[in-house]
Amino acid sequence: AAFLQSVERHVLRNYVFLHAIENDLPLPIGTQDVEMLDSRFTDEDVEQTTADVSDPEADDDGIVQEEGDGIPARDFEARAEAVYKDYQGRYRRRFRWLRPSLFSPNLEERLRSDSAALLNILDTYGDWNPAKDTKLNALQELLTQQYPDRKVLVFSQFADTVDYLRQQLNGRGIQALAGVTGNSADVTDSARKFSPVSNNRRDSVPADDEIRVLIATDVLSEGQNLQDCHVVVNYDLPWAIIRLIQRAGRVDRIGQQAGQIFCHSFMPADGVEKIIDLRGRVRTRLKENAEVVGADEAFFEDEQDGNAIVNLYNENAGILDADPDGEVDLASHAYQIWNNATANDPRLEKTVSELPDVVYSSRLHKPVRGRPEGVLVFVRTADGNDALAYVDRSGNSITESQFEILSAAECAPDTPPQPRHDEHHRLVAEGVQQIATTERAIGGTLGRPSSARYRAYQRLLAHAQAIQGQLEARELSLAVQDILRFPLRSVAIDTLNRQMRSGIDDYALAELVVSLRQEDRLCLTEAEPEDAGEPQIICSLGLFDAEDDA
Repeated sequence: AAFLQSVERHVLRNYVFLHAIENDLPLPIGTQDVEMLDSRFTDEDVEQTTADVSDPEADDDGIVQEEGDGIPARDFEARAEAVYKDYQGRYRRRFRWLRPSLFSPNLEERLRSDSAALLNILDTYGDWNPAKDTKLNALQELLTQQYPDRKVLVFSQFADTVDYLRQQLNGRGIQALAGVTGNSADVTDSARKFSPVSNNRRDSVPADDEIRVLIATDVLSEGQNLQDCHVVVNYDLPWAIIRLIQRAGRVDRIGQQAGQIFCHSFMPADGVEKIIDLRGRVRTRLKENAEVVGADEAFFEDEQDGNAIVNLYNENAGILDADPDGEVDLASHAYQIWNNATANDPRLEKTVSELPDVVYSSRLHKPVRGRPEGVLVFVRTADGNDALAYVDRSGNSITESQFEILSAAECAPDTPPQPRHDEHHRLVAEGVQQIATTERAIGGTLGRPSSARYRAYQRLLAHAQAIQGQLEARELSLAVQDILRFPLRSVAIDTLNRQMRSGIDDYALAELVVSLRQEDRLCLTEAEPEDAGEPQIICSLGLFDAEDDA
């Protein structure tokens, strides 16, 4: 089912280009991600003319079937026109635009030929029939026969597969079921409903809201407590073996009450297995990992052998902590400060949201070593990055540590404000200049050399050049482009920091980044603001000793 969706999206991308060529419009050059192609064409929003298969209905046996004979009509031309308008609107800055005359005259012919071949595949094999999906049927049996009353955590590498399983299993009568992907509104809420005890939410999660079967992408393979469950299912196998370890690690951790953890993994059918030899390849990868860390038990036993990768699996020895000045820790820390503040005083949320840009304040500050008098300034740069600066009364930068600057701003809610210092605005300008200078010096949008984004980009750029011509090169190249153009998601920063600190090699790092991108967990790829080009001062805080001024 997910494969058919991928083929249809490929055809739609071709028709977007054909629409531009036929109407002498510029062609969008860049990645046409899934959310741009599908966000307006889900079963709930459109009629049968979309690329989705017929709306499912349950038959007398409770099995979800597809209506109609053959492939439903696909009005790719009309859909491509709508998608193109969307590209030129809210997604315009995500692409570079080239006029059709710059391309070879036979581009149109080849796009049509490619689309015809793909449509022939769809027409030849028809709609996907879930009733004949032996893999889905086996999962249903596992959930209803082997573990009818147990909580089960099901992992898939692909968001489309998660959505498919959720819809089909719901249609087959499996209740208390939910699906989670990178597009889910609140992943943590689903984790708490699935595992309320390990998340200290037993009293706040009603029995009717509790989840028994949770289907997820690897968005749940890190950072969540799911110990209420002891059954993990790998519906498909990731090529990055560490993913298997991380998945099991969500339930095999402190607080797990079960004596055994059961992990079920689906392998390809024998005919496919003979072609791709997945069993052999995965077995080889596991053996290679075992040669590094010892026996398989080393993944989970608490053996203090000093090996970084063992510590990674055990989540001990501080290996899961990002660098002291790491981006993810700063973002998480700032977010926690905000949550605590608004929880204590809910009025703050409305008050702060209504503050204008360039707002400023001052408070009494007794200078100490490392924290002299001066100004703190919060800026959104021309490239859309958030940055803090701390300058002294002479306009010199005190520190570039974002943590240190954020800590210097700390004060109690009842701290009285002070009149603005005469030098305040001049020092704000100096702070903005410091940020702009630093950004130019270290490569612009990639951030500081110590950041996960900068280090991952530098390593993967060289690796992508080294594997040119190989099958994996194209996907890696697209991921590297995204890292350069867009800020990383918090989960990606966290994951990359951990893996690079553990000594991950370039091949494994490339697999991880490509996997994150496929799951839409790598970058924040929303359209850039229309007024990008100038830094934007969000706010500033003066730190001055009133007695000294007097």
